Amino acid sequence: MSKKIQAIRGMNDLLPEQSPLWQYFEGQVRSLMARYGYDEIRTPIVEQTALFKRSIGEVTDIVEKEMYTFEDRNGDSLTLRPEGTASCVRAAMEHGLLHNQTQRLWYQGPMFRHERPQKGRYRQFHQIGVETFGLEGPDIDAETILLSARLWQQLGLAEHVTLELNSLGSSEARAAYRDTLVAYFDRHHELLDEDSRRRLTSNPMRILDSKNPEMAEMLDGAPKLMDHLDDASRDHFERLCELLDTAGIDYEINPRLVRGLDYYGRTVFEWTTQALGSQGTVCAGGRYDGLVEQLGGKPTPAVGFAMGIERLILLLDTLELVPNEARGALDVYLLPMGEAANATALLLGERLREALPAMRLQLHCGGGSFKSRMKKADKSGARLALLLGEDELAEGSVTLKFMREEREQQSLPMTEIADTLTSLLEGDSLA
Repeated sequence: MSKKIQAIRGMNDLLPEQSPLWQYFEGQVRSLMARYGYDEIRTPIVEQTALFKRSIGEVTDIVEKEMYTFEDRNGDSLTLRPEGTASCVRAAMEHGLLHNQTQRLWYQGPMFRHERPQKGRYRQFHQIGVETFGLEGPDIDAETILLSARLWQQLGLAEHVTLELNSLGSSEARAAYRDTLVAYFDRHHELLDEDSRRRLTSNPMRILDSKNPEMAEMLDGAPKLMDHLDDASRDHFERLCELLDTAGIDYEINPRLVRGLDYYGRTVFEWTTQALGSQGTVCAGGRYDGLVEQLGGKPTPAVGFAMGIERLILLLDTLELVPNEARGALDVYLLPMGEAANATALLLGERLREALPAMRLQLHCGGGSFKSRMKKADKSGARLALLLGEDELAEGSVTLKFMREEREQQSLPMTEIADTLTSLLEGDSLA
């Protein structure tokens, strides 16, 4: 017997019972983006490897250890996208979207990183991202943060997430700060773990992001980038904080927040939660004013963020914030009792779907005994069952059975069933 083929580790199937929750979440995001005037963009999942090396940075963990890179039949080096910003920038440049224009864009789709799979972190994962171009003031930074804050309100997560802010300043300020930081770490070299010692020569700011508890006290005493900001970056950050204060958005300034991608400068932010253990970041982003120029375009201010869908759905599930409509349960299960009722039930189902477009109705197919049919009706999770047998056919009626409530079943004229269902299901998004 041949070996059974299974999914690749860390790349998961999305099963039917999970799909309604994803559709609910994605629907919430889609409607929110429309309300803010953001346009959707869709890019390929495969890009030239050089795109990510030039944008993310060759000495980042993503490029060094996590990318899925391969040569195609032409010998070109290609990579499954590990994040969405670089692809969005490439597409916007290639199609002239940045030429004397401002853009507010969003996207969703799978990303790929070869990491150790764990709950809330997978090798194929899905992100929703927002990218804005051509706007340099702190007002657009504030709007992207307010947009994400409104999503938390819609989902019931506002009390369970915390906004952390920092500024990385200009590239010149970061270069001067880097020298100060390296000197500090050199004085405490014996306290650095192996990973931090490797980063000391390649990307010392990432050491600040270490979660090693044995280094916590030493990192708390490290020089603060905020103390080394250039005047323009300091003013930008102060005005952003004023806007957030005016909007009533609570935040914490985290001087160790640096982000893992090289293209960030000035504003960086994360939304974090305590409800998911070590996988606490649910949304992260900031400014990347130099990236378009870095990829061959004209200098273009830009700011955006990305959020992990798997992690946010896990958070909703953990906090029991998933509404009933997101569970995907049926409203009505329609049971023809015998061959004679099949055609009538088929047509009745179509008529009801036309009359109540939002109703979730499933028609029983495949025959079986009365007992087995009722078992399937119960297993479907439907609130109501409609029974159509010989007696009902003769009388032109339908038997309405309440599957989740202690109520007497009813016999209704077939001509009245649509109005009755509308009344019963009102308040369940069917009115």
